[in-house]
Amino acid sequence: MKKKILYIEDEPALQRALSAMLVREGFETLQALDGETGIRIAKEKKPDIVLLDLVLPRMNGFAVLQALKGDPETKDIPVLVLTNLEGVGDIEKVVEMGAVSYLVKTNYPLSELIEQIKRYLNQ
Repeated sequence: MKKKILYIEDEPALQRALSAMLVREGFETLQALDGETGIRIAKEKKPDIVLLDLVLPRMNGFAVLQALKGDPETKDIPVLVLTNLEGVGDIEKVVEMGAVSYLVKTNYPLSELIEQIKRYLNQ
């Protein structure tokens, strides 16, 4: 069975590019362009991992992470934060909130992001 990856990202071009690469790698992808939709999809579809941007419309990534980790239905889904925010305080905050990793999008080529995702899915 294919692993399901939910990508919560408000930039459609980036979402399409990474999702297309993930599909080529054999994953099923689910997409949300805002935080509220992301939470709903996570509860309905139970993805194997969530890729979460922090800067989102309608509900920011910190609130999404808090909601996912605070809900018994979604609390065990690994969340990998994938954002352009590089503040040390942001990194510490999301790790304390339960994210498995914090990756800065501009620091990683898409191919390396795929490798990171595979690593977390195989743990």
